[in-house]
Amino acid sequence: MKKYILILVAITTYTLSSCKEEKKAPEGPTQMQQVMAIHDEVMPKMGAIGKLVSTLKPMVDSTETGMQYEVAMKDLQKANKSMMDWMQSFGSKFDSDEILNGKQLTPEKQELLNSEEIKVKEVADLINTSIAKAEVLLKK
Repeated sequence: MKKYILILVAITTYTLSSCKEEKKAPEGPTQMQQVMAIHDEVMPKMGAIGKLVSTLKPMVDSTETGMQYEVAMKDLQKANKSMMDWMQSFGSKFDSDEILNGKQLTPEKQELLNSEEIKVKEVADLINTSIAKAEVLLKK
């Protein structure tokens, strides 16, 4: 009789443990990973911004062309400042576990991340646009 009870307990335990819902890994990158991927894509372009500003600065003067160089230079500087400001703000809102290790976000932090995703896309667009305009201007 003890043998049957032991077998019944073993079967019940096995059945219950196999019925547990398994957590599935999220498919594709998380929103945090997407935000960081945008950052990682444009961050290397910060060096190009510095070089373009250095190239444009001596070309700025009161002529029409010189003023175009000044506008392009200021756009590049604005893009650079936008990235620096975004990184500082982002770093103050999220800790390293949330950014690097996928720590679960609170609902409030999720709302912040939604907002930060929009902001980093705008920063990336500003960087890419200002670089492209400066390069076109310098090729003239």
